[in-house]
Amino acid sequence: MTDSAANPIIVARDQHASGSWVPLSMFALYIIWGSTYLAIRVALRSYPPFLLAGMRFAIAGSLLLGYLRLRGAAMPSTRQWCHAAVTGVLLLGLGNGLVCYAEESVSSGLSAVMVASMPLFAAIFAGWYGDWPTRRETVGLLIGFAGVIVLNVGGGLSASRLGALALLVAAVAWAFGSVWSRRQDMPAGMMNTAAQMVCGSIALFIAGYLGGETLPSHPALHATLAAVYLVVFGSLIAFSAYLYVLKRVRPALATSYAYVNPPVAVLFGVWLLGEKVGPYDLAGMAVILLGVGTITLVRQRKVH
Repeated sequence: MTDSAANPIIVARDQHASGSWVPLSMFALYIIWGSTYLAIRVALRSYPPFLLAGMRFAIAGSLLLGYLRLRGAAMPSTRQWCHAAVTGVLLLGLGNGLVCYAEESVSSGLSAVMVASMPLFAAIFAGWYGDWPTRRETVGLLIGFAGVIVLNVGGGLSASRLGALALLVAAVAWAFGSVWSRRQDMPAGMMNTAAQMVCGSIALFIAGYLGGETLPSHPALHATLAAVYLVVFGSLIAFSAYLYVLKRVRPALATSYAYVNPPVAVLFGVWLLGEKVGPYDLAGMAVILLGVGTITLVRQRKVH
């Protein structure tokens, strides 16, 4: 028979190949999404927040959808489109869109802390479905969150009330969408990424135009290059990686990028902008690594 489900050798090979992508995907989430903090900040100098996010995901989603159709991939069913629309609005429309909006009125320190609360919300939502984090995962989540707070001590936690509320809603929406989608009939493979980005971009465009946003007629070159970076690396590569690991690892590990991204953003600031690293930065990074290491060990113990 040619059916791989009936051939244990092929099954073992496919499982090994699938598992080998998890470390690479996590690396993309840690490094690439960490760099998007800086890219979003640069792009916002010319582009309004919701239209920036909508344009980013519309271009990436359309390119990916077109490529998959040329390769002969089937379109999602009506049910799958509905699930992709709900998840796309939660993750991209509310999650990413509100973060972009808040960055105009919230300090980077508070933004990092609020976004880092997302894995804790994800753990609670997963528990509602009967998948509570293990004791070691809980310890790792709390250590990682504490590390983000230490990292931002002295960095200023100022914010407008509306901006702070937007960040809270973004964290909750992203966490719930991530946990909810794991249990739904979603489009297969990369079509899931394309469908969510297309649906999410529609919600972002609606929010932008309702808010009176308009695209700039003469955007700065560096802002446009940052937007292109967000399309290619932040959306096509990193968001695809996130949806991949979301189906293959426990929620605590899949969402641990929220702890690693802030120190990565700090390092990119040092490298590209000449920013300084203080003792709290180093201490926070060490605590974050300890927390993420604790979560990662749980996965290794369960797999092996």
